[in-house]
Amino acid sequence: MKIGLPLLFMVCIFNNATAQKADIDKEKLLGYYETQRYADAAQYLQSIYPENTQDIKALTQMAYCNMMAGKLQEAEKNYLKINAVEPNNLPVLFSLAHINSRRKNATKAKSYLQQIIQLDSLNFNAYKQLAVFEDKADTKLSYLKKANTLNPADPDAAYDLAMLYRDLRQYQQGYDVLKTAIVADPENFTLQQSQLSLANQLGKYQEVVETGEKLMKVNADPNVMNDMGQAYFYLKDYQKCISFYSMLEALDIQNEGTLYYMALSYRELKEYDKAALYAQKTIDEAVSDHISVYYAALAGIYEAKNQFPDALVAYKRGLTFTASNVIYYRLGLLYDLNLKQPKNAVSYYMMYLKNKPDPEKEKEQIKYAQSRIAALTNPKEVR
Repeated sequence: MKIGLPLLFMVCIFNNATAQKADIDKEKLLGYYETQRYADAAQYLQSIYPENTQDIKALTQMAYCNMMAGKLQEAEKNYLKINAVEPNNLPVLFSLAHINSRRKNATKAKSYLQQIIQLDSLNFNAYKQLAVFEDKADTKLSYLKKANTLNPADPDAAYDLAMLYRDLRQYQQGYDVLKTAIVADPENFTLQQSQLSLANQLGKYQEVVETGEKLMKVNADPNVMNDMGQAYFYLKDYQKCISFYSMLEALDIQNEGTLYYMALSYRELKEYDKAALYAQKTIDEAVSDHISVYYAALAGIYEAKNQFPDALVAYKRGLTFTASNVIYYRLGLLYDLNLKQPKNAVSYYMMYLKNKPDPEKEKEQIKYAQSRIAALTNPKEVR
C-alpha cells in the first residue's frame, strides 16, 4: 500500500516516538492513519500519553491528527504546548496561524505570522499570508511587494499584487509584475487573462487582441471576450467589438460597460437605431456613477438622427444624476446650433465654464464657449 508524504512523515514520527513505549499498538495507530480516521487516532494517542506530556513528537502527532480531523481547538492546544516547550519553531507558528485563519481569528493569525517574519525576514509564505489578512491598502501592498520580490515567479502572489496595483490605478506596475510571472509560467491562463485588462488601460490594444485570440482557443472565457471587445473598439474595428459583446449578451452576462461600447460602436457604424437601443439598454443596466455619461451618449445618438427634442430630454435627464461638463457643453451647442435658442445656449455655455473644465484637456471647448457667449450676448448678433 502506498502512503502519502504527510502520512509517511507522521509514520516516521510515530515509529520514533513509540520506540520506547511497548503499550502502544503500532498496527492499530497505523491503521487509523491509512484509513484517515484521524479523530480516532487523536483519541487513541490522548489515551496513551498523559495530559501534561511535554513529548514534542507525541504532541506533534496529536496536533496533526486533531487538525486533520477538524478539531481545531484541540489542535491549537497541542501546538501551544509545543510552542511553550520549544518556542520560535516556524512550522508550529505556521500551524497556529493556519488554525486561527480557519477559525476566523484574523488578529491571532496575523500575530503568529508577524512572529515568523521577526524570526525570518525573508520568509515568502509569511508575507504572502499576511497580505490576506490586511485591510489597509498601503500595508497590504507592502506585504505583497515583499512577497513578490522574494519570489516573483509565484503566480498567486503576482496575481494578488497586480490586482491591487490595478485597484490603485498603477497599471504599469501591475502589468510588469504579471509579465515577469508569465515568463516563468507561460501557459498560466489566469495570469495572461488578468494582464489583458491592464494592457487595455495602457493602450496596448493590439497586444490584447493577439493574446486574447490565443487564449480564446484554450478557453472562451467571458473576461477575455470583454477585454477583446474593448480593445477592438479602440482599434476602431467596431464590428468585431459588437461581435464579442453580442456573445456576452447571448450568455446573459452583459453589463453597462459592454452595452455602452456596443452603443458607441453602432453609432460609429451609423446604425443609429441600434445605437439608440443599446444606449437605452446601458441606462437600464447602469448602477454606477457614469449614468450621466450614458445619457449623454444617447442624446448624441439622437442628435445624429436629427431628433433634437429627444436629445434635449436625454441631456437634461443625465443632469438629474450628476453635474456634467460634457452635458453642459453639449446642451449649449444644441440650443445654439440646432434649436436656435441663444439665451438658453448662453446659459449652458456659462454653466459649462463655471463648472471648471480642465484648462488643458478642454482648451478648445473653453475657447469656443467663450467666443459663442460673446457673440450671442452682443445685441447685433442676437435676434
